[in-house]
Amino acid sequence: MYVRDAKNRDEAWLLDAIERLGLDDVAFRSRDYVIAVDQESGDRAGFGRLRLHRGDEGEENRIELTGIGVLPEWRGRGVGAHVVERLVDTAAADGFDAVYVLTDQPDYLTQFGFDEVDTDELPPALSDRLDEKREFLGGGVVGLRLPVDEFEMPDRFREAFKKAEPAAAAEDETTESAEDFGIDPESATYKYDTGR
Repeated sequence: MYVRDAKNRDEAWLLDAIERLGLDDVAFRSRDYVIAVDQESGDRAGFGRLRLHRGDEGEENRIELTGIGVLPEWRGRGVGAHVVERLVDTAAADGFDAVYVLTDQPDYLTQFGFDEVDTDELPPALSDRLDEKREFLGGGVVGLRLPVDEFEMPDRFREAFKKAEPAAAAEDETTESAEDFGIDPESATYKYDTGR
């Protein structure tokens, strides 16, 4: 399992996964994303992106981690943690001292060192974005901040990621019968019977 930058060929998959997970795709650009990939099968397991918020004149730019998602069959395997780590590392390499997240699931991110930021203390661009997120996700969305050099990866996520495999697909317990399709098996004729 590894995390890499998204490529143009990932765009359709990303849009489908974003829709499937009910995430927002505001200002979507596939090149802003990173994707967790199973090196054995090539299956994509999770993703996330950095979104730049340009400051007004005299204000510094801010960077937001957003659109973080893990496919259901890959959850609990450290995929999301490694996506977040890659995003934080990328932000640090780009010269940002801190990253922000606007989320309705703060408990997940606080285990990496993120701290809640009072709404009044958010930079203006992120404050506006918070209103958008609350409208999209409903109430309960809060702002979190992390200095990039304070990211902490719990060991359990590293170990889970090393041996990550997707959950087995649930067996389809329903068996379809001819009656399900409106066919009476007692009187039905079969393939290529034209009834002549």
